[in-house]
Amino acid sequence: MSKIRIIVMGVSGSGKTTIGDLVARELGIPFLDGDSLHPVENVAKMAAGTPLTDEDRWPWLATVGAELAKAGDGGLVLACSALRRSYRDAIREQAPDTIFLHLNGSKEVLKARTEGRTGHFMPPALLDSQLATLEPLQGDERGVVVDIAAPVPDVVAQALKGISAVVPSPRPAGGSQPRQFDVDLAAAPFNLDAGAIAWVEGTLAGMTLEEKIGQLFINHNNDYSPGYLDGVLDNYHVGGMRYRPGPSAAVQEHIRYAQSRSRIPLLVASNPEMGGAGSCDDGTFVSTHLQAGSHPDKNIARQMGQVAGVETAALGCNWAFAPIVDIHYNWRNTVISTRSFGNTPDVVVERAKEYFDGISESPTACAMKHFPGDGIDERDQHVVTSYNTLGYDEWNRTYGHVYREMIGHGVQSIMVGHIGAPEVSRHFRPGLADAEILPATLSPELLQDLLRGELGFNGLVLTDASQMVGLTQAMKRKDLVPATIAAGCDMFLFFRNPAEDFQYMLDGYKSGVITEQRLHDALRRILGLKASLGLHLKAADQLVPPAEALAVIGSAAHRSVAAEIADKTVTLVKDTAGNLPITPETHPRIRLYGISGGADFTRADPLAYLDVVKEELEAAGFQVSLYRTAEQREAAGETGVNFMSVISEEATGDYAEKYDAAFVFANVKGFAQEAAIRIKWSSPMAAEIPWYVTEVPTVFVSLNQPNHLIDVPMVKTAIHAHAGTREAIRATVEKIQGKSGFQGTFNENVFCGSFDTRL
Repeated sequence: MSKIRIIVMGVSGSGKTTIGDLVARELGIPFLDGDSLHPVENVAKMAAGTPLTDEDRWPWLATVGAELAKAGDGGLVLACSALRRSYRDAIREQAPDTIFLHLNGSKEVLKARTEGRTGHFMPPALLDSQLATLEPLQGDERGVVVDIAAPVPDVVAQALKGISAVVPSPRPAGGSQPRQFDVDLAAAPFNLDAGAIAWVEGTLAGMTLEEKIGQLFINHNNDYSPGYLDGVLDNYHVGGMRYRPGPSAAVQEHIRYAQSRSRIPLLVASNPEMGGAGSCDDGTFVSTHLQAGSHPDKNIARQMGQVAGVETAALGCNWAFAPIVDIHYNWRNTVISTRSFGNTPDVVVERAKEYFDGISESPTACAMKHFPGDGIDERDQHVVTSYNTLGYDEWNRTYGHVYREMIGHGVQSIMVGHIGAPEVSRHFRPGLADAEILPATLSPELLQDLLRGELGFNGLVLTDASQMVGLTQAMKRKDLVPATIAAGCDMFLFFRNPAEDFQYMLDGYKSGVITEQRLHDALRRILGLKASLGLHLKAADQLVPPAEALAVIGSAAHRSVAAEIADKTVTLVKDTAGNLPITPETHPRIRLYGISGGADFTRADPLAYLDVVKEELEAAGFQVSLYRTAEQREAAGETGVNFMSVISEEATGDYAEKYDAAFVFANVKGFAQEAAIRIKWSSPMAAEIPWYVTEVPTVFVSLNQPNHLIDVPMVKTAIHAHAGTREAIRATVEKIQGKSGFQGTFNENVFCGSFDTRL
């Protein structure tokens, strides 16, 4: 096909950007907004309401013509007012075969449109001046005139028909061919009908520049007050929100108010990685991802998804940042140690599909994470950039297999981690230096060549949280904010400073870092996801269920599901000394130790679970003596105590005369604060370290991390209960006594690659 060069011309408010981009999409060629070619001096004058002089325009028009002249294969569509014949002649001097598409409208139509465009350079007051300046196309000019009063799809159709009359067969053979990686809203995962696509295009056409920029952001709501939400929505026009969990009633009302104040329905995200827990304080903890992969029954993952969907939908959420499809290859990695379904691609695919199918029974879209895949590096991208160092072929057999399967299964969106993939990047960009390897959120070769191209993902792509140092260490904030969108992400997760980040994104668009084509493609995906959820069909007051819907949250039925799963997944990792069963009849006196590693960023009491453990043991008939560290004793008012004195008191020769068995319950939690998590004892040579394994039968129970044997290899009986919930603790106590059998399974990661952990 020969090159087609088209100028979409008209006064302010005629829709040059919207119509131009749609025409370019139909023709399968790039689109460029001429406003982005103005020098900063022209922009400043226009924003101040000062008309440009011809002296201002000539250099700009020469640049416009030069852009058309150097257009690549197929050509270029460029939006430019081109109001006078002399301006068009200046463009033709550079590109003689240019076609002018004039978007013509009455003053009334144009006035109505310009009055709503607060984010555009051109104030509505200059409309009269532009109309006076406009010189219609003359008979000797190659061009088309289209009336803009019709709906946008009709305007585009008339434009294409007119262009076809001027240039025979302007489209590629076989009909319209979209530009590389342009979204297809009629295809999976959106699957929109004509009406929904029309809503997307009409909404896009009616948005101001500020609204377009705002749609790219997902805000983290740190405040439940209406005033806070008013500020976020009025100033930044965000496309989505995630909130800090609180009581379900407060969360629901918060979401209800947010939707009532947003002109375009919001994507409201939650983090239901464990069921309803994490989305509100009273949500149901069903299981971790690892727990759902630690039993032959794959339905556990589906149940987790079902409860997650029902409870988050009751709150008014419509977007789940789950499932996690990372593969836990490296036992030292504690970012996903409990958040991955397992250490093989097959188990991850099987359980992720089950979770997706379960949560999809509710009106919820999923964002699987963290592309290109965590689980190789031991470090945590919250605090440092981490890397997936697999070669391209091995990546394809493992993580690539997972992503292909889930994309084919219909997942709607993908969260990109701040994780680099050096060898995969070099497959697409041979010769890339080490210093040029960037996290995937900033890597076009990973997001476009791989994810959009080879994997064929047509859905929405969002960044992981933008405050993570795995991203922020890569470049200055003002550069990285727009660079994520330019690289291929469609949404940006969380402001650091709202005013700054919004301006950085706007500046990135105005400077051309984010092209018009990339911006509009991202917006179509965002609006397309909203339409795929049917948000466009509901009134604002119908987007959030009534308060009565909250009855399902933490319901008896859901707690019953959690208890059943806890019973199935409590796992006996080893009992090499044959210590079990231990009952109140055989071993009545229990010394109980608690290990937490201290409080994390949630500020929750790290040892609160010990009260539940003690209660369950005593209810079973055990006599429980709780060990307290020197720090705990000092906090209780005791004086004259230190870690050496505690060691002397605890480690005495009559230990076995005082206690019949020792139980150690570890609930070491947290990520995002350190690169990897291990047991942190209360002091040097701490008295709670299991020295006592040589004195009495000792049972070590982990309520969270699966890798503790590297720090307590001396214990002969190790159990992984997966959770610090009462259901998991109760099931564990029953199994220690032999009242029910262990059903859970484990993978080799539990032994941490060391021979002594198996002894």
